[in-house]
Amino acid sequence: MSVAATYPSVRPGIREAAASQEAAAAVCELAVRDLHKSFDRLRVLKGVSFDVSTGASVALIGANGSGKSTLLRCCLRLLEPDAGSVRLLGQDIAGRPGPAALRRLRAQVGFVFQRHNLVPRLCALTNVLHGVQARHGGPRSWFHPLARKADREEALHCLEMVGLADQAAKRADTLSGGQSQRVAIARTLMQRPRMVFADEPVASLDPSAGEEVMELFVRLMREEGVTLLFSSHHLRHALDYSDRLIALRGGVKLLDAPTAGQSLDALKSVYA
Repeated sequence: MSVAATYPSVRPGIREAAASQEAAAAVCELAVRDLHKSFDRLRVLKGVSFDVSTGASVALIGANGSGKSTLLRCCLRLLEPDAGSVRLLGQDIAGRPGPAALRRLRAQVGFVFQRHNLVPRLCALTNVLHGVQARHGGPRSWFHPLARKADREEALHCLEMVGLADQAAKRADTLSGGQSQRVAIARTLMQRPRMVFADEPVASLDPSAGEEVMELFVRLMREEGVTLLFSSHHLRHALDYSDRLIALRGGVKLLDAPTAGQSLDALKSVYA
């Protein structure tokens, strides 16, 4: 019997959790206006503006050095923008909110990196459990034997969602690259985010594993009602897994349009 069948009410759906928040205010989850960022004399972002609506899946494309990763990090204040405004989940994060307010906001946003950022010596289940720290911390969120029963069961359910419930006891450093990224996705689900940023989430995987993980990742985000903004060099992924495309070239927004009607050949011009 599956974990989901055993614990049907362990993990409240993100749609239900989000519905208890200000649904009317969630028309636009991310609003970026005239964003600028430089490193020394190198101007990386040059007045970028765009919106991401609730529940959308938006792909950010562009060549190396176009500003994709910098933009994602500025949107979450992992990097400090030089100018412009960012409203994330209804809050102005470019207005220098206090550390406590920023932590509360970041707790509602998942971030999936190229590198899986798992703790190698800990098992898959404990790595997933770490996602609960977005809601409550302390020693009981560090190791699954110490965890609250409900949290441990939810972490196991998240592993089942990515097809790895049978790998729960394995150390992270014994997993394949594809399995490791699945665990990272499960950890993000454990966080119960309203929005997820993903920076080249399958770039470190071989083509077969990358396709499998990308399909799983985007499907789960859509099923859970999570807004997604992901960067990718893989134009086929951008076309297949997004509702909208945003293209950058040299730190300038080159394209912002619905994915429907875009072609692979036309998008190749972004890299010219």
